[in-house]
Amino acid sequence: MAIIDTITLDVADTESAARFYADAFDLDERRLRLRAADEPSSGFRGFTLALTVSRPADVDSFVASAVAAGATVLKPAAKSLWGYGGVVQAPDGTIWKLATSAKKDSGPATRQVDEFVLLIGVADFAATKRFYVEQGLAVTKSFGRVYAEFDAAGGPVKLALYRRKALAKDLGVDPEGSGSHRLVVNSSSVPACTDLDGFRWAAGAAAAAA
Repeated sequence: MAIIDTITLDVADTESAARFYADAFDLDERRLRLRAADEPSSGFRGFTLALTVSRPADVDSFVASAVAAGATVLKPAAKSLWGYGGVVQAPDGTIWKLATSAKKDSGPATRQVDEFVLLIGVADFAATKRFYVEQGLAVTKSFGRVYAEFDAAGGPVKLALYRRKALAKDLGVDPEGSGSHRLVVNSSSVPACTDLDGFRWAAGAAAAAA
């Protein structure tokens, strides 16, 4: 079964980015790695990183700490058909979604992350879904030709697919963009490859440190 070990983000300043992610989301290198790089990139990078939590209070807590650390709010936290969530953009340009399926609080914020999700916006949904199944990822949820989730297989990061325009609309951004995604997926169980939308996978959890 395929596992995502970590995500690497290319950032201009690794020290300031590390401070932001520690202060905003309590994240460290167990899930998120940072690499100094500044490849050309403009507009929507075609993905979001999502933190799924148990209650609205946690969404509000993470949005507040992200803004305090320097993030920009793209969509204020609010109730939706699927629950409660908000969207922020980190100083390095990465878009983050904070969400819960709950619409009411059952207690105070714990800042516990239930799932860390890489959600990719794809051009050809059927072909990309087939590509990842061929890499050994197992589909656990699928809604037509719009959305799919893959089994994290006990790993720290879950992969999900969404149509690019639909994802951009959900995040509150224009779907147009070009250049580097500024993201690498690190996996000890998937061979190095590049998917149909240009997202790179590096073989081995330690690849990001190279």
